[in-house]
Amino acid sequence: MRRIGSALLSVSLLVGCGPTGETPPPSDSPESQSAPLTTTDVDVAPECQGILTFVNTASFATLDAYLPSNAVANLVARRTTSPFTTLAQVSAVSLVGEYRLTQIEGGARAQGFIGGSCVGIVDELAVSTDDAAAIVSLVNTASPQGLHAVLPLAWNGATNLLNLRPFTSVQAIANTAGIGSVSIRGLRNTATMGYSIEALGAAVNGLPPDDWTVKFDFDFDEVDVMWSSGEDRITSATCFGIDPSSFPASWWGNRPNLADATEVRNYITSAVSTANRNHQIESEIVTEGLSDLESHIVGHTFKGCHLGIERGPWAGVQVSFFIDTTSNFRVMTQRHWVE
Repeated sequence: MRRIGSALLSVSLLVGCGPTGETPPPSDSPESQSAPLTTTDVDVAPECQGILTFVNTASFATLDAYLPSNAVANLVARRTTSPFTTLAQVSAVSLVGEYRLTQIEGGARAQGFIGGSCVGIVDELAVSTDDAAAIVSLVNTASPQGLHAVLPLAWNGATNLLNLRPFTSVQAIANTAGIGSVSIRGLRNTATMGYSIEALGAAVNGLPPDDWTVKFDFDFDEVDVMWSSGEDRITSATCFGIDPSSFPASWWGNRPNLADATEVRNYITSAVSTANRNHQIESEIVTEGLSDLESHIVGHTFKGCHLGIERGPWAGVQVSFFIDTTSNFRVMTQRHWVE
């Protein structure tokens, strides 16, 4: 993934006292400093943190200049319990929602809590100028496979982006049919952090089927997986860390040791290698996806199962799933084979 660095436009913050006399963050505060890129899955870029500071500290009268009084009352009541740390928390307050976020952004900008290095709120994501430039660059330069891998649940949206590019602003991207808040967040994360393991899984899932078809899943219910063989016949089953009372049959194996990072890594890389044996997935997606996987698994332990499923005399499925015992991160591979 090409990173946007020194070529990004550097914009100075405009900081000053608002019309009500309230003091915005000092020039050396975190929300006033320009960070290269947002490298965590947050909904407020460092350069836009002043939006939250504004909501958390502005007086009722100041907020009331930009929002309806009943919405302000709800915000003030909510922040007395604990300060807002995400835009999602703000928009979840009764009578606020997505539309009011733009009014809050306007107030924060007018009061000097954010400046030019914060583009603003785009589909419920507070985006910096650096992040915005990275998103635009990604959309304008990514291959069709890469863009569809980033947006597996917005296939039409990705196609529309490919047909309409080049873009000059992140807002124009957000305004494209089929692109919503989840898509913008996925594009931001990929543009600033590289392709995720989920994007790699989507790229694998998008390959044409052949005699060895691999599928990835990151959102599954383990009990459903164990009981969903249907007309198929489970011929082998070894689980670890799974309650034996949930096994469909008494003969299922239940080994004592959990899976570690090495086991997860070996199964996932093997599945990717099987899917990519014809080198159909871009190396960038593979490399960055496996790197992201590493960030999820190093030092962690996993429960799960390895299942062998027969589908008639000449076909079958090898299923392996892993669930992090701490974070609940989960990944499953299915290798369908036909002779």
